[in-house]
Formats: sequence, structure tokens, C-alpha cells
Amino acid sequence: MRTRRRLLTVTGIAAAALATAGLNTSAFAATTLSSGHVDVLDAEWDGADLHLHVHDEENDTEYEPADVTLSVPAAAKVPNPGLGFLGSGSQIWLLPDTEAEADAAGVLFPGISTEHLTTGVFANNTVTYRLMSATRNGAPTDDFSVYDSSGTRWYDSNPKTTNFKSRPFGVATHNHANWAFEEPGTYRLTFRVQGTAGGVTESATETYTVVVSS
Repeated sequence: MRTRRRLLTVTGIAAAALATAGLNTSAFAATTLSSGHVDVLDAEWDGADLHLHVHDEENDTEYEPADVTLSVPAAAKVPNPGLGFLGSGSQIWLLPDTEAEADAAGVLFPGISTEHLTTGVFANNTVTYRLMSATRNGAPTDDFSVYDSSGTRWYDSNPKTTNFKSRPFGVATHNHANWAFEEPGTYRLTFRVQGTAGGVTESATETYTVVVSS
């Protein structure tokens, strides 16, 4: 089992001090990740429960999703590739599915990981990641999607469709796809990982904060 390390930033130290004093810490920003290889959806099984973490592969550090802000800078803007589900805007903000592209743009290389789940635990050696909800600036949004290099959608936040909300992944795998945002703003993306272990349905649900800069 990996040792989980937590980075305590300057803001984290200040927030911890205020929390000790019994004061509201909501004004303090979470740890911000803005570049490098980061498994946004990283499932783990402790023998009794599923958990979701954000795994910073660059520093081999795990975070609780609530403790992290994922930053998508203006440098992530690229021409709209013309896929119908990406809207009619001329540009999108893209976190690409190859590390070389992400490094060249100086943006996150986001992963979806089950590599820390071992075979023989979950039925069919499979778990499912489901997009439960997505908001931008507090309102439901259709501006978020995940798709692979062939243009096949994995996820689409469009509330008018029930499609492209759920996708199975084999355990012990590591997956990458394009994460696209059609407008700037603060996104809250809620994902659930679910699988069947010993005949019992197990799941974990977390909400991720993504700030897309204009």
C-alpha cells in the first residue's frame, strides 16, 4: 500500500491555524494544481470501502478532492475541433489526452485511474465512473465533456441527455482522454466510482473544483 503524503501549503497552514482557533476557513484557497500528470479520478480500495483521490503523479502525492482546485489557464485554449457536442464557439479550453501536448501547453495531463485496484476483488474486474452532476458558476452546465482521440465521447455534462454519463473501466488500468470546457468559469464536477465486491455494491462520490480562466 502506498504511503499517502499531503502537501501543506502556506494557505493550508493559515487555514489550519484558523481552524484550530475555531474560525471560518472558507476564504482560503485549496491546493491548486495547474500542470503535470494528475490522475483526477483515482480509485482505491482499503478492503472495506472504495475511495476517490486526486493523485499528483509528478510528486507521488495524493489529495482529497475537496482539498484541490484544478486550474485550467487561458493557455489551454485551442480552436474548436468541430465535434458537434462541443458547441458552436470558435475555441475550447482543452486538457489533452497526450502528455507531450499537455507539457507543450503547460497544462494538466488528466488521468482516470483504476491502477490501484487489484484483480479478483470486483465483479468482472470492472468498476464504473459516473458523472453525477456538473455546474458552472453554480448553474447546471452543458459546457464540459471528455472524449478520446477518435472523437468518441466518454462523458458529456449536457443535462438534456442521459447518455455519456457512465463508463466502465477495467481494474488495474490507467486511462487518458481529452477534457474539454467550452466556457470560462468555476466548474463543480461530481463523479462516483462504483463496483460490486463480494456481492455488495460499493461506491464513493466526490466533487471536484475546476477553475477555467479566460
